[in-house]
Amino acid sequence: MPESTSTGGATGAQVVAPEPTESVPDTSVDITVEELVDLPRGKMLEVDDVTLRFGGVKALDGVSFHINTGEILGLIGPNGAGKTTCFNVMTGVYQPTSGAVRFMGDPLGKRQKFQITKLGIARTFQNIRLFHNMTALENVLVGADAHHSTGMVSALLRLPKHRAEESEGLDRAFELLKFMGLDRRANELARNLPYGDQRRLEIARALATNPKLLCLDEPAAGFNPAEKVRLMELIQTIRDQGYTVLLIEHDMKLVMGVTDRIVVLEFGKKIAEGLPSEIQDNPAVIAAYLGVDEDAS
Repeated sequence: MPESTSTGGATGAQVVAPEPTESVPDTSVDITVEELVDLPRGKMLEVDDVTLRFGGVKALDGVSFHINTGEILGLIGPNGAGKTTCFNVMTGVYQPTSGAVRFMGDPLGKRQKFQITKLGIARTFQNIRLFHNMTALENVLVGADAHHSTGMVSALLRLPKHRAEESEGLDRAFELLKFMGLDRRANELARNLPYGDQRRLEIARALATNPKLLCLDEPAAGFNPAEKVRLMELIQTIRDQGYTVLLIEHDMKLVMGVTDRIVVLEFGKKIAEGLPSEIQDNPAVIAAYLGVDEDAS
């Protein structure tokens, strides 16, 4: 319960101390994992001529681009451009009608979402999807469990290998909570956390799966300007510690400030790709966002 103090005035009114505000990430923590050390340079993920139809609607139309190991790639476009649909194809939610997605040179094919997670692709969601009746620590432990090799029998019998994996997962979870500035909230229910902390908790859970590629779907949604600045710093630190990042985001200032390259979609088609400075001055991109005919005089 928050602390109360009396004003001492005639009314005896109580002044209630405000609830704690969102936590500040501790980006000095090293969250690098062994899987990232010897990753080959070059193309990590390739989207190759991907088309996706829903009945008679073509949601993606021959989209091709790639993500290089160690970079932050921004995927942007106006509302309805197909960004989240493309994101869902890359993470196994949808199967493309034609074309292919390759990760580390191998086609993802018809792998299930949990299999794609084990390969090394993790994601967050545009609408936060936490286990709200579980603590912050338990939410991150769910992510850590994705790479455990022991099953229910080992857990019931408390076999040594299961206990070792459990201990490693717990250490990893606390490390990630500290990195996100959430270690003091480890035992709080996710539903009771401030909005910004819930956003960071979802990133921590994704990182707990030890991904090679971290996909963030509008992580700054609902953030104020100061929180967005801290998020930019957080994403850059995650990349600097060896992770590759795909970022879908509406906030153009954030995208321009944090990404290495940008891919732009409109109506399910790729209309531009390049450095942030190139995208910023691209007539097709300006037309897509402002509704201006780029061929008009």
